[in-house]
Amino acid sequence: MSPALKDEIKQQKAFESLEQEAQLSIERTAAVLGHAFAETLKPYGITSTQYNVLRILRGAGKAGLCRNEVRDRLIAQVPDVTRLLDRLEEAGLIERERSAEDRRLVSTRVTADGLALLRSLDHRVAETHKRHLGHLTARQLKTLIDLLALAREQV
Repeated sequence: MSPALKDEIKQQKAFESLEQEAQLSIERTAAVLGHAFAETLKPYGITSTQYNVLRILRGAGKAGLCRNEVRDRLIAQVPDVTRLLDRLEEAGLIERERSAEDRRLVSTRVTADGLALLRSLDHRVAETHKRHLGHLTARQLKTLIDLLALAREQV
């Protein structure tokens, strides 16, 4: 059996409630998995949020998405999506184009370089997911996914 969160974080007293223990366990798990995932991306010079943007834009295809659509699809909320997109554009991984019909609309697309980076990461990312969660059975993974979705419903 895995060590209890209390032991893992070397907490001396009991948690105030099961809800508190569950919340802290979710946060600890997200931090551990997030750090390990960031290490996978580090040699490629991008963050997990930048990777998420590139994947979102790859999925959007040639039409691209406006800034707010990208923001709404991100896994983690970020305070300044414009600056995030600026950095990706400076790196040549995305491009933005203002609409001729409505100058307020700016479409963002992944570039050929961005697609090449994603292709080079696809296998490594899949291996990372397998390494981190492959010890769980399909049934356990489905239960975990369902429980996490249920927890998010109340927020």
